Formats: sequence, C-alpha cells, structure tokens
Amino acid sequence: MTNEGTRYFQIWSGGQRVLSVCVIPLPVTDQGCKPSNSCKVRELYEGFDEEYECPILDEDRVIDELEDKMNEGGVIVDYHGCDFFPERWFHIVFVLRTENSFLYDRLESRGYKGKKLQDNIQCEIFQTIYEEAMSSYKEEIVHQLPSNTPEDLERNLDQIIQWIEQWMKDNN
Repeated sequence: MTNEGTRYFQIWSGGQRVLSVCVIPLPVTDQGCKPSNSCKVRELYEGFDEEYECPILDEDRVIDELEDKMNEGGVIVDYHGCDFFPERWFHIVFVLRTENSFLYDRLESRGYKGKKLQDNIQCEIFQTIYEEAMSSYKEEIVHQLPSNTPEDLERNLDQIIQWIEQWMKDNN
C-alpha cells in the first residue's frame, strides 16, 4: 500500500548539491520528474495492476532512470512512496499526514473507489508511509506535518523553507 503524492527536492548552490528534501505528499508542480510519467514514456513498468488500475513499476529501472537526474540536482520527484529511493538522495523527509475525513473526500474527487480508496485510507490510518519512511531513512531526518487545509499547506511550506534556510546556513 502506498499513499498519494511524494515529492523529493534537491537544492543546488554554486553548481553543487547542497540539500535534498523528501516531502510526502504535496501538490504537483511544474518543476519536477514524476516517475509514473517517465515510466509510461520509457516503459519502466513490469505490468498493469487491474485491481488498482495502475502500472506496476520496475523499481530498479526507475532508480536507474532517475540516478543521473538526482546527481545533477534541481529535481522534484513525485511518487506515492519512498521505500525504494536511496537514502543518499535526501537530507530530510517530510511525511504530510491527512485526517481521514479530508483524505476520503480528496481521493474520491480524484476518482478513487473500492479497494483503491479503502487501501489508501487504511494506509493513512496505520501510518504506512510514515513507518516506511522511518524504516527507509534515518529516524532524525523523518518529520510529520499536517496536510488537511490550505492553511496547513502554507504553514508546511513556511516550515520547509525555514528548515532549508537553516540547513544551508549550517552546512555552507
């Protein structure tokens, strides 16, 4: 089970990577790489899951595809989980949490139904993505943020920007 929408950020300064950030989930931006889109174009999938109505990604091929882009920096990767992305890519991970009443409405408005809708709600109830992040990355780099309202989004962006600014101060 995975949750909707993961973002990975790399911040570059003076031609070198100074920071990598993982945020789970945020709205899609124009400045990113979405593995599910790359997979469709480059056929980086192993098949199609009829029950969830989505491709089954070949994770090794996805990592191979993204490796050079991640090393170059300035990349946002949009995906629904984090356990197969290498730890070396990130300095911090933000797991955005949504109360089920908000999440249900969001997913339903995106056309989720049946098992796909139930599993995504269950994933949030059981903190699946948070646990996945905790087991995939160092505990001290994984943080949870509420993501229910537009005001939460604004606070989260402010907090992430503050963290980036502090990290750059501390590491430059």
